[in-house]
Amino acid sequence: MPTSATARLRTLAQGLADALPENVVEVVLTGSVSRGVADELSDVEMLVVTVEPLSLEACFELAGGLGLTGLDTWGPRTGPARRVSGYGDGTPIELIWWPREHAEARIEATLAGGDQSTADALVHGVALRTRGLLARWQDRLRDYPPALAAARIEDAALPWGGFAPAGILTLTRPQDSLARTEWLVDAARRVLTIVYALNRVWQPTTKRLAARVESLPTKPDRLADRIAEALDDPDPHRAVLTMAKLQLDTIELAPPGPNSTEPASGSQPPPHPRGQTPRRN
Repeated sequence: MPTSATARLRTLAQGLADALPENVVEVVLTGSVSRGVADELSDVEMLVVTVEPLSLEACFELAGGLGLTGLDTWGPRTGPARRVSGYGDGTPIELIWWPREHAEARIEATLAGGDQSTADALVHGVALRTRGLLARWQDRLRDYPPALAAARIEDAALPWGGFAPAGILTLTRPQDSLARTEWLVDAARRVLTIVYALNRVWQPTTKRLAARVESLPTKPDRLADRIAEALDDPDPHRAVLTMAKLQLDTIELAPPGPNSTEPASGSQPPPHPRGQTPRRN
């Protein structure tokens, strides 16, 4: 069941969508509100698709016309996409503006291996105003290409294995907490990339991780818990070991490939700080 915050924020989002001019051909609600899991910290995220590209100034003017206050922008200002943030009824609002041609190109790029979070947002998106574009995009994204899954698994596993056994110990120096944290985060992201690809699910952001991986049929035991344990553990040796074991358990679920199969020598080197876990036998 959608949360009470979801209902309130969907009503707010619908009001904003209804007030946009006719040159807006599609408005898609994304994020936690579209998934029905919004809480008191959630914002409203919306994709606004227009017929033609708009200048940032025009987007600011339209957002101001909706009654939004505290307007600002983030990210790169080049290219056809525009981003406007503000507040509506005290709620943070994020509006991403795409011309239709750019939106169609993003779908093609995603299917070719581009930004996975775009696909995830659209698959779970809710149309607040539509000419059928979202339904068509969701239909195209319904099947995750097997070749894309294989490529993402191999790319994620590329740095793993083949390093000197003692290399991992450089991460456990107390004064190297930043390097250790960087390695742990990179390893966790690679683990998640492989898990989502194995399940042929478009990879979302890492927010609400436990809930998002719970329903995946193929994954290591206690996936989210083990990532949290590795990141939170104050003991450097134990943190690195926890993540290294998770890497190995993950790659053992993957089909054999150039980067996910033990080298011909049969040796099994331990993790290395550059990337980094043993390949399987």
